[in-house]
Amino acid sequence: MLPIIYEDQWLIAVNKSSGLLSVPGRYLSNQDSVLSRLRNLLPDGLEITAVHRLDGETSGILLLAKDKETQKKLSLQFEKRLVCKVYEAVLSGVVNIKVGSIALPLWGDPENRPIQQVNFERGKPSATEFQVIGRAGNCDRIEFLPLTGRTHQLRVHAADVRGLGIPILGDRLYGCSGDAIRLHLHAREISFEHPQLGERLHLKADTPF
Repeated sequence: MLPIIYEDQWLIAVNKSSGLLSVPGRYLSNQDSVLSRLRNLLPDGLEITAVHRLDGETSGILLLAKDKETQKKLSLQFEKRLVCKVYEAVLSGVVNIKVGSIALPLWGDPENRPIQQVNFERGKPSATEFQVIGRAGNCDRIEFLPLTGRTHQLRVHAADVRGLGIPILGDRLYGCSGDAIRLHLHAREISFEHPQLGERLHLKADTPF
């Protein structure tokens, strides 16, 4: 079951669940994904392509194009940073700063995939704005606005001491030792210009945690 939150003849947006890949992986054991399911479910589904990716453990809005022209136009909006994305997360602790921005160069060590690390010599620029929007017990609820789209960007920006210094709840890859059953990171909103209609679309998927 894939919850579809928007669909027309050019594009489709689904609310991806945590634990499901955006696109098929390299091996036979990880072929199940949003893309493979849609290609099997929809008429002419083989033309569908993912415009961007969400980590397997991250839930939320994933945007896919139904034809090459739409895919190209949407990808250009992502490249030019014309797409606005809002993520919601629960941290595994509390932070002192309630609002601010983080800018760190991220690099993926090919010998240690998929982990990303801050590397001022080899890393690519990454930037995120954030604000604390609530607290439950000893965990802050936070809203992230990524200005770039690097792999694991929000997870590193949360966990690294040069960022927030507090891993996202359930993020064992970046140092959360708690027993949360999932990564508490959700792609809650996305807004962009419809590549064929020219109007601004604003999509939202309620945070499930």
